[in-house]
Amino acid sequence: MSTGDHQPATSRPRRGRPHGRQKAEAPVSERTSSQRRTASPPAPSGAGSPARSAGSFWDALDAPQRRALRTVARTRTYNAKAPLCYQGEQSDHIIVIESGWAKVVALAETGQEVVLAVRGPGELICESAALGSRQRSATISALSPLRALVVPAARFTAFLDAHPEAWRMVSTTFVQRLDEGGRRAQAHVSVKGAQRLALLLITLAELSVRHTPPAPDGSIDIAPPLSQEELGSCMDSSRETVARALNHLRRRGLVSTGWRRTTVVDLEGLRSFAAGRPPRE
Repeated sequence: MSTGDHQPATSRPRRGRPHGRQKAEAPVSERTSSQRRTASPPAPSGAGSPARSAGSFWDALDAPQRRALRTVARTRTYNAKAPLCYQGEQSDHIIVIESGWAKVVALAETGQEVVLAVRGPGELICESAALGSRQRSATISALSPLRALVVPAARFTAFLDAHPEAWRMVSTTFVQRLDEGGRRAQAHVSVKGAQRLALLLITLAELSVRHTPPAPDGSIDIAPPLSQEELGSCMDSSRETVARALNHLRRRGLVSTGWRRTTVVDLEGLRSFAAGRPPRE
């Protein structure tokens, strides 16, 4: 999945600014390096499996860099469904999510909304502002109550100039998101239906477990509260296709579902299914 800042704008600018405030949640923790090393699950193997999720932009900063960035930022809270930025508006600030989840949505010329990506705690969004004045190519909206650091573009570039090593982290973010777009395109042409959903759920499970450990039985709750329609948009499929695919994965004992809740029951089994390998005995 790729952030909207890398896709061409396809609709006229929407007016207005991000709004909506909510009681603040706990911010992203100041994780130690050892905690960051153990936060991600083992990398998936086999053809068709996505790469392991990398650490977030915030995770990559050291303590002095985090303090310096907070100095030039302001903290904002957003209600669920509130926009953080609009497709078509000028890129005049960047955002670092402290807590909560957001989705990146592009509006096509047909009027169809396409979910390009899901972003969570510690991630850098609206990052095109670091490259100079340009239009946003997607709308980013909160999926849940969200707390974030908002940094004007000029202050962010000044921060990067004062901390040159942080430029590498921004560049890494750009590369990761180009890679996400490539994996999504590859999945679109190489796998269908339940296998494509399995690939998406693996990616979301790996993203989720960076912030919330698996249950004692090894199951992983998908943290971003995505509807079946939003899951379908993420994988370029219809809600009906997602419903059929989820039913297939449930019958195999790989996932369980509820209202806006999906749990990966058997991550290794899901990886095997996504790679087209026979089920384990």
